[in-house]
Amino acid sequence: MNHNRFFVVLCLFIIALTAQAQSGRRQVKPPPAVPVPMPSPEPSPIVKKERKEAELVFLVASERNSVYTNIPLQYYDASRRACADRLRSRSTADVDVADRDITRGEAIQKAKSAKNTYVVLLSLTFDQMSNRYEDIQLDFLLLEPVTAKVVLTGRSYLNANRKGPVIVNPTGRVSGLYLEQMLRAAGEDAADRILKKMKIATAPK
Repeated sequence: MNHNRFFVVLCLFIIALTAQAQSGRRQVKPPPAVPVPMPSPEPSPIVKKERKEAELVFLVASERNSVYTNIPLQYYDASRRACADRLRSRSTADVDVADRDITRGEAIQKAKSAKNTYVVLLSLTFDQMSNRYEDIQLDFLLLEPVTAKVVLTGRSYLNANRKGPVIVNPTGRVSGLYLEQMLRAAGEDAADRILKKMKIATAPK
């Protein structure tokens, strides 16, 4: 009897040792690794393209003669913008339009202070033998950069290439709308003569 009891205790002891050995072999799982935050990519810097300086620039401006203050401002604007549009459409030059009237002295200073800007100065006058709006003349002056040397002077007449009927008011005077059209034609004529003087191709774009 004691022999059986001893055998049972021995078996239990062996089982306990075996279980403890098995538990010792179990590997403890390491804790999960903490995720390392990835640095957010920095935005690529925007590369600003440097504006290439134009090889040739025209500045078109008007000089309002104090003697002819009765000539409407829109007439100056019409001839100035027409001249600029023609220079722009028939050359590769950059064309700027002055936003105010300038004097000849100011035009000279602008030409001298520029490396590649030719200054075109326009002015409106009346025919010496007339004081009618339809006899307005467009005088133009071209100054070269740096030296402000006069490259070209000229005069465009409103009735030089008149086409179609003349639109008149009941008072017998030519209408303002038609005058503006003629002034635009005079401005375009001045631009064409400037381009011809500078030997720049005048083929429309």
